[in-house]
Amino acid sequence: MQLCKDALGILKETSRTFYIPISCLPGGLQESVASAYLCMRAIDEIEDNFELDNPTKASLLRKISFGLQGIGNGFSASELSLALSKHEQPLPEVTIRIGEWAMLAPETIAPRIWEASAAMADRMAAWAECGWEINTEMDLDAYTYSVAGSVGLLLSDLWAWYDGTQTNRSYAVGFGRGLQAVNILRNRSEDLTRQVDFFPNGWSEEELQKYARRNLSLADAYTNALIKNSPARNFCQIPLALAHATLDVLALGQSKLTRSEVMGIVEQLTTK
Repeated sequence: MQLCKDALGILKETSRTFYIPISCLPGGLQESVASAYLCMRAIDEIEDNFELDNPTKASLLRKISFGLQGIGNGFSASELSLALSKHEQPLPEVTIRIGEWAMLAPETIAPRIWEASAAMADRMAAWAECGWEINTEMDLDAYTYSVAGSVGLLLSDLWAWYDGTQTNRSYAVGFGRGLQAVNILRNRSEDLTRQVDFFPNGWSEEELQKYARRNLSLADAYTNALIKNSPARNFCQIPLALAHATLDVLALGQSKLTRSEVMGIVEQLTTK
């Protein structure tokens, strides 16, 4: 099985960070991880859409959740995409085509991806309804689990499905949380312009950086426990290395890694 060029193109447009490790995965696993990533990105694009109000976001996210839950039971993936294409406010291509992304993975694992994506859409709808109100570290933990820690668990399931790889699932949650915490720091200014603040009350950037480092230490343990040169480890080490490097430059006052710094890290990891 080979990932279609069209899906790879959309993947490259939406995230070069994940395009590279996904494109290097072996057949079967590549389609599965790409399916999961594109479905999650389709959902994420709704959360980040400046033109949609929160009730509309919640409604769209629940429509996606119901559609994914209904695949194979009287509701097809193509019908889900058709319904999204008719929304009164134009949606990004990656969102409209979520039905296609849902069908990329082999049928023996695809339902797990549908379930994870549907659950994420439901959780995101709830966050939209409450305006992403985060007051405490517990709230932050709930949010980072909703959008990323649960993705770490899905990845663990994909590794196990593909070749029997076993992982520490608590570390898997930390893997996702760590990456998301870095994203929160990196996107701080943009989030505030849409009146969303993911920092708990009274937290400074330094405290959020400490939170990110605590979780990235779990991500390190998760990745280091994977077999060297295995598909799972080769995949995980790229976004993890980029997260560490991004956190380091943010601590120095820079806004993000430069393109050359990103490519240098990726090249170093992919040519070992």
